[in-house]
Amino acid sequence: MSRPSSTSTPQAAGRSSLSLLGTLAPFARPDALLYLLAVAATPVAAALSLAQPALIRRALDHHVIGGELAGLTGVLSLYLAAVVGWLLLDVGSTLSLAYAGQRTILRLRSALFRHVVDLPQSFHDRHATGGLLTRITSDVESLAETITSRVVTIGMDMLVMVGALVAMLLLDARLTLLLMLLAPVLLLVVELCRRQLRRLYLEVRAALSSSNATMAECIDGLEVIQLFQAEDSSLARFAQGNERYRKATVAANVWDALMYATVDGASAICTAVLLWYAASAMGMDVSIGLLVAFLQYLDRLFQPLREISSKVSVIQRASAAMERITDLLELPPRPRGGLCHQQAPQGSIRVRDLHFSYGDDRPDILHGIQLDVEPGEVVALVGPTGCGKTTLTRLITGAYEGYRGSIQLDGKELSELDRASLHAAVVPVLQEVQLFPESIEFNIALDRPSAVRHSDGRSAGEAEADAARQGLASVRRAATLAQAHEVIQALEGGYEHRLGHHGQGLSVGQGQLLGFARALVRDAPVVVLDEATASIDSITEALVQEAVSRLFEERTVLVVAHRLSTITQADRIAVMEAGRIVEIGTHDQLLAAEGAYAELYAKGFGAAAADGSADSILQG
Repeated sequence: MSRPSSTSTPQAAGRSSLSLLGTLAPFARPDALLYLLAVAATPVAAALSLAQPALIRRALDHHVIGGELAGLTGVLSLYLAAVVGWLLLDVGSTLSLAYAGQRTILRLRSALFRHVVDLPQSFHDRHATGGLLTRITSDVESLAETITSRVVTIGMDMLVMVGALVAMLLLDARLTLLLMLLAPVLLLVVELCRRQLRRLYLEVRAALSSSNATMAECIDGLEVIQLFQAEDSSLARFAQGNERYRKATVAANVWDALMYATVDGASAICTAVLLWYAASAMGMDVSIGLLVAFLQYLDRLFQPLREISSKVSVIQRASAAMERITDLLELPPRPRGGLCHQQAPQGSIRVRDLHFSYGDDRPDILHGIQLDVEPGEVVALVGPTGCGKTTLTRLITGAYEGYRGSIQLDGKELSELDRASLHAAVVPVLQEVQLFPESIEFNIALDRPSAVRHSDGRSAGEAEADAARQGLASVRRAATLAQAHEVIQALEGGYEHRLGHHGQGLSVGQGQLLGFARALVRDAPVVVLDEATASIDSITEALVQEAVSRLFEERTVLVVAHRLSTITQADRIAVMEAGRIVEIGTHDQLLAAEGAYAELYAKGFGAAAADGSADSILQG
């Protein structure tokens, strides 16, 4: 099934930056004390910063120019104390934010990954892996700078600006009001730039996600791309996304530069007006101390404004990232199922009037399926490609929800079972075995031994060691039953042998043997097998067939069968066409009926009958 290369969703669009950052509250709450300390330090640091120009004015007007040198030392000592106190509070606040912010980001990234893992398979079918990786990595990283050093310092910037404005009004109201004439234009430009940056950074994040998705898909399918000489088309797709990212980034940089230049220009104009005012006739009463203090307050008014203008782009970038993260977090996870537990599942399956489609706007794949599978019975599903065999098995394993009709395990509806009970009772052996770059033991057990716990008073270390021994023993038994033990022992390190990416180092058949062992180690009463033995040499094929036979013993098995040997081992055969079961019975019964199965058999095995082959492929 093809998947789009973007994961863009519109749910969070239009929210304010503060409401989006408020989504972080649950992740920041454990470090609330550190955040509160940083916030509490903000007004004190702002007051100390604002006190410095007033102390400079007093030192100049009253002591240096006024000639009262006796009090100069005290004023300068207060000024030094204000500077040191401001520096200590600023550094302490920054360190507190950095520490707390990184812990918040760690929790967010972990929660986001946990949520992505818990989303239903239907979501992952529709969304590209590269786009999801962008949200978990790049989008989350965009928040880190804002959380660690930007949000609270903007509060201090605002306090300093308000305090500087009040101080300027107290020093000279006429001059301050004159300078304030620039404020409406300045605020209008900043707000216009903020809105444009918000829109553009959303486009930047979406373009980056699309480019990453294309790159991930191309790298994952690199062998096919190289073998079929599709490098140029792949590069063209990547270049298209890259160009979209470049254009959005350049536009964002232009608006960012415009905002910063506007603030810088306003600062220069205000300084010029101040000097003109001081030199004019109406400003003859301006003292040197007042002029210096006014210049410093003007700097404290515009320096935070410069910082805010640069931080606006950072916050808008973070807001765009948070919109995408919030969209993802608000998607409903897989249903947990009911509260019903299966204590001792027997393995009976009842399917009644089953209908299913892969989306509300898509046609049904299954139409009124009726099927009974008794405990210990092996039922083979056969039929032409696209008739719904794999879809049916994926519903029974719980990979998909949203079906209409009924699927019961031992008389209980799948939706009534909690997820743990369902997956303990029904295990799949997939056609394509997913192997991880870990040890053979891990790939079979998928870390199940670590879940074993003891309550007999032994130390944690002893319990863990015993659990590991029991886990390895169960893995070895399962591998032996799956005919994989000798294959594993031939590898360097045996069960500790570490596989490469996508199971590199193993053949397709060897990987399938590990898939059988993975199912056998769980000892579930129901096995759903999507059989595939194509591209396997005759020796490995014999091992796979032996593993299939072992899997059939004392278990309920629903198998998508492709080979005559598997079909003839089944107790019954269900023939599917166009999402319906059209025939069901034994091999001999269905041949005698001369219906759909007999036709499939004739098409699939006519050549085999002519050349005496004992086991050919039945189209499925």
